[in-house]
Formats: sequence, C-alpha cells, structure tokens
Amino acid sequence: MTYWIRFLHNETERFGALEGDEINVHEGDMFDEPLPAGLSVRLEDVTLLTPTRPTKMIGLWNNFHAAAEKNGWAIPENPLYFIKPPSCYLASGGTIRRPASYEGRIVYEGELGIVIGRQCTAVTEEEAGDYIFGYTCINDVTALQILNQDPAFAQWTRAKSFDTFGPFGPAVATDVDPADLTVKTLLNGRERQNYPVSDMIFSPQALVSRISHDMSLHPGDVIACGTSLGVLPMKPGSTVEIVIEGVGTLSNTFE
Repeated sequence: MTYWIRFLHNETERFGALEGDEINVHEGDMFDEPLPAGLSVRLEDVTLLTPTRPTKMIGLWNNFHAAAEKNGWAIPENPLYFIKPPSCYLASGGTIRRPASYEGRIVYEGELGIVIGRQCTAVTEEEAGDYIFGYTCINDVTALQILNQDPAFAQWTRAKSFDTFGPFGPAVATDVDPADLTVKTLLNGRERQNYPVSDMIFSPQALVSRISHDMSLHPGDVIACGTSLGVLPMKPGSTVEIVIEGVGTLSNTFE
C-alpha cells in the first residue's frame, strides 16, 4: 500500500509517497511510473495540497442501502450524481467557510472517494478496476436548505459547490480493497457516522463503468461514493474529520 500526497515545500509544488512522518519525494507523473527523486522531507515541514488536481469531482446521491431504507427512497436503476467544480476543492487542514450569501444549515457528508488513474471512456465493470488509481477521503459539504429552495429546480450544484465545499485527501491510498473499508465522521471528536462501504448500492467498479459511459474520466478525477446515515449540521468553530482506516484522516475546521 502506498499513500501519495501533493504538497508545497520551499514554495515549490511536489508530490511523493508518505511513510510515517517522512515523504519520499518523486518526480514525473504520479499516475505513470513516477520516479524517486532521491530525497525526503518531513511531513511537518510541508503544506498539504489536495492529493490530485481533478478536472471534476462527481458526487453520488442515494448510494447506500441503509440510508435508502430509512428515508424511504427507491433503489435507483442508475447512479444518481452531480458534479462539484475545481473552485470548491480544499486540502486537509484547510478551513471550510460559510458563504456570505447563505445563512442556513451547512452539513458534513463523510464519503469514500475513488481516484481515477487513467483516461477512462466507456469501460466495462470488469475493466473498471484497471482505471482506479486508489482511494481517498471526502467531505461533501452541503448548504442543505438550498437544495430544494426552488420547487421548480433542485439546486444540487449551487448547494454543494461554494468555495471550500469540496475537501478531500490528505492522500490517495493504492492497493486498497474498498469492500473492507468503513467510513467514520467525527465532529469535535465525537463519532457521528460509522458505516461500511460494502453497503453501497453501486460498487466503485460499477460507478466507474456507468459514469464512464456518460462522460470521460481523466487521471486525478474523483468520484465521491455518497454518504449514509448520520449527516448533521456543523457549527462555527467545529472540527470535522473523515476517518477511513487504511486510507487516511481528512481534517478540516468550519468557520
């Protein structure tokens, strides 16, 4: 298992493999046989960036059986998804900020993220695993009251795309079996979400295949697999952590 991160060191953007508190710096392309640069830096001496630079983040809705059952939602025939733009991305350690234009509830949604490693168009479910580079942690932050504010048009994009509403990271973990993972969300240290990835309606391979038939996926693109029970509002001053053992801990404050 390798944990890939991007970071700033001496005002230079770099990437590398994280081992404990040391980063083995690499050169070239993270997704195409990167080469060791022959140096290492300490994690405490760098500023974390998002682990990839996606062209898009695709977010799933209603993708867990437990949440569908509790809320009375029908099991979808196809993945139900929206897109979050690059302007909302935020690295671990960054601050999620309330937009000036909105005074309502803002909720966390702890999720597993699929990271694409190869150009991917119309692949089969059997092929999809070859296009998955690894997995990361995501907080799909949502301005809840905007979603259905206008009865004529559900505003998924606006509700989920404010600046800082797309935290993900801190790393991309490779060689991970998602079926064995559990997603936990801690709000000020108190566990609020704890659900198994195996409860997903559409598996990571199914999501990559189905979505790739709708649009091409590019190296570094991220698919947020959707969330389950336990979504709650955040209060100013809160710390929210998305914890997936074997993948990492995404930590952000909310102001």
